[in-house]
Amino acid sequence: METAREKITGEVKVSETLFKEVTNLIQFKAKIEEFLEANTTELLGIILGGTVALNASDIHIEPEEAEAKLRVRIDGVLQDVLLVDLKLYRALLSRIKLLSGLKLNVTNRPQDGRFTILMGETVIEIRVSTLPAEKGESIVLRTLNPKNLIEIQALGLRKDLVEIFNREIQRPNGMIIVTGPTGSGKTTTLYAVLKKINSPEIKIITIEDPVEYRIEGLSQTQVDPSQGYTFANGLKALMRQDPDVILVGEIRDLETAEIALQAALTGHLVFSTLHTNDAAGAVARLVDLGVRPVSISPAINMIVAQRLPRKVCKKCAKFISPSPKDLEKIKKGLTSVRKEIIPPVFFNKSFKIPQAVGCPACNSTGYRGRVGIYETFPVDDEMERFILTSPSVVAMRELAIKKGMVLMQQDGLIKVLEGITTLDEIERVAGAVE
Repeated sequence: METAREKITGEVKVSETLFKEVTNLIQFKAKIEEFLEANTTELLGIILGGTVALNASDIHIEPEEAEAKLRVRIDGVLQDVLLVDLKLYRALLSRIKLLSGLKLNVTNRPQDGRFTILMGETVIEIRVSTLPAEKGESIVLRTLNPKNLIEIQALGLRKDLVEIFNREIQRPNGMIIVTGPTGSGKTTTLYAVLKKINSPEIKIITIEDPVEYRIEGLSQTQVDPSQGYTFANGLKALMRQDPDVILVGEIRDLETAEIALQAALTGHLVFSTLHTNDAAGAVARLVDLGVRPVSISPAINMIVAQRLPRKVCKKCAKFISPSPKDLEKIKKGLTSVRKEIIPPVFFNKSFKIPQAVGCPACNSTGYRGRVGIYETFPVDDEMERFILTSPSVVAMRELAIKKGMVLMQQDGLIKVLEGITTLDEIERVAGAVE
């Protein structure tokens, strides 16, 4: 099922061998400069191939007064690559528009399109967005590399969370909600779960905006509001397909929420996402949309919130004794966490924590790759009764903590003690430890 899926209008073939030596931004910049005088098609291929080689999620091309800036997002952080002249920027813009089926003569409104990269045996989809800006059109290309689809064991879940996840995703019905801002890894988590439970014995259907990755064995459909194909009416149609498991890309309105919750109550296992800051805020968000607590409490099995801090670079990281201030932060942050969850190193008198340094392998950032930090709570009978009272977010959080929920920030501190990331990075993505 691929209802309302727009046609992919262009393909770019990229040689894998050209990028075997591109492992950092310096080499990427050198490769682009080597091809600056080449034709636009070849140059764009170099930019796209280098981006894939660096495992960057986005390319940004932004016109300024005299030049255009090329940046890439690696591990969630934008990094400058180089400046190109405006003539070359306009040529790249035209080529990208042609590939992605956008109108060349439309410059005063946003446009969205897509095309594909063929890199060896790998087919990589590129999502294109153009936006009118003061000095021209800003271009963002998002790379959707199927190699980035990971297994559930690679998410960074603690052992106790793995047990909770495995139990909840095997239930025959109910809803599991994953929350967090854009770019926090919600889709990655849900696809990892779908890969885990995917089997010939069950029918899994997804409705998304857009379909980000194709997974064999799943029926995937993409909404198209311009044609009247929304999450709500798509979900109604989907229910007539006799699914066992449903993924709703995002709950945005009351109608979608009510249909999804009803599906969870009538024998389906439903996964979805919400934009909230933490796990406790998910119930309040559904109430804000207009859902009655009596519909929410019996339908939800589990709520998960997550962020994606960067992992410290293994090649250059230093391990240091925490300063008195950092030691106090770690101790205070872990006060309410059960002792068996905290890494044993914490109970040594002279433990060390990682510090980012920077080297060519990590583009001088000190970080390479990302890992999830999570907070999650299953909705048991006590929590179900509590939701019926329309509690505040603060009250929900307090009860979840009382029942053993480890906060995202605390999960981050555990990963600092495990040598996976730094205290600075946890504070960047999850807020200051106070």
